[in-house]
Amino acid sequence: QVQLAESGGGLVQAGGSLRLSCAASGSTFSRYTMGWFRQAPGKEREFVAAIGWSGSNTYYTDSVKGRFTISRDNAKNMVYLQMNSLKPEDTAVYSCAAQSAVVIPPISARNYNYWGQGTQVTVSS
Repeated sequence: QVQLAESGGGLVQAGGSLRLSCAASGSTFSRYTMGWFRQAPGKEREFVAAIGWSGSNTYYTDSVKGRFTISRDNAKNMVYLQMNSLKPEDTAVYSCAAQSAVVIPPISARNYNYWGQGTQVTVSS
């Protein structure tokens, strides 16, 4: 069992930056692939980024490549999403998730076992 809690969301102007954090507690954090997903109003939840257990392998959706960076600190049970050059279309509720199985690429929400409650990111134009 893993409990996840996101923080770091907020309101930012286009071109600005935010750093989301996800704190994990419970079972062995380092065994999980961690992902970030987002859901905008009226839209389906979409994959944003994921990182393997060691931190060596990362995955991004095309729309955030070069702007977002996912990282993790297994000693602190934390995963981060650094978001730069934010755009209004990045506005959404961002959720972190944990995947116990090894599924490559880890981009499908249905393969994630545990979810946080989400944090709102709003980018104004």
